[in-house]
Amino acid sequence: MRIYSSLQIGDYHQNNCEDHLFVGEYGKNKILCAVMDGCTTALESQFASLLVGKILKKICIEKGYKEFIEKKSEPILPEENLKLILQDLLSELRIVKNQLLIDEKELLTTLIILVFDKEQESGIVLVIGDGLVNINGKITEFEQDNKPDYLGFHLTEDFQTFYNLQNQKITFNTLDDISISTDGIFTFEKLLPKKSKEEIDVIQFLTIDKVNSEKDDMFAFKLKILENEFGLKPTDDFSIIRIIK
Repeated sequence: MRIYSSLQIGDYHQNNCEDHLFVGEYGKNKILCAVMDGCTTALESQFASLLVGKILKKICIEKGYKEFIEKKSEPILPEENLKLILQDLLSELRIVKNQLLIDEKELLTTLIILVFDKEQESGIVLVIGDGLVNINGKITEFEQDNKPDYLGFHLTEDFQTFYNLQNQKITFNTLDDISISTDGIFTFEKLLPKKSKEEIDVIQFLTIDKVNSEKDDMFAFKLKILENEFGLKPTDDFSIIRIIK
């Protein structure tokens, strides 16, 4: 199993990349991946996505330690793991908000989070906001008319009520080729002269095509091909994680 990722500032953004991503493993068998996209009109829009990534890293480390200590604990389903992670994430965000007197507008970011248990061979993806998920060739686009739901809107809500209302979830029992991406994947435009006479489907090329998958930096090669051969670059910030078995 190989995990590839890429984070790139959009051509229409000058100062900061508002996207962020996190790839982690904890215990012997669990994978946690996430991509985040900060709200462009929010205050310091790059801050929220970066903060969420750092908190997920902390959660991953802590859960790894806990699993090591509690070696005889019973395994739980990926969705239950996801709920615990999300609950911890919202709790940590509330603590940071209160300690630093942060405004809600500084904590606006979308979140696509994937949890996979290699031992159980099952997983789940949750999308809060918009973006794209490809589960073994089945692509699902999550579009919210450019008014995405943001994690920061839900810090004061009862967690169970909040979670029960989340309907952008996909469960899976086989991991062959899975991708999660922010909505920057929809924004590739022809910004440079095109050399190739062929046309290319950006989403298919990035999430299904396996050219250069033998290289750890597969996405670097793919993005160069899109740019140099087809003149295509993302105009919005773009982050993607892909797992190939």
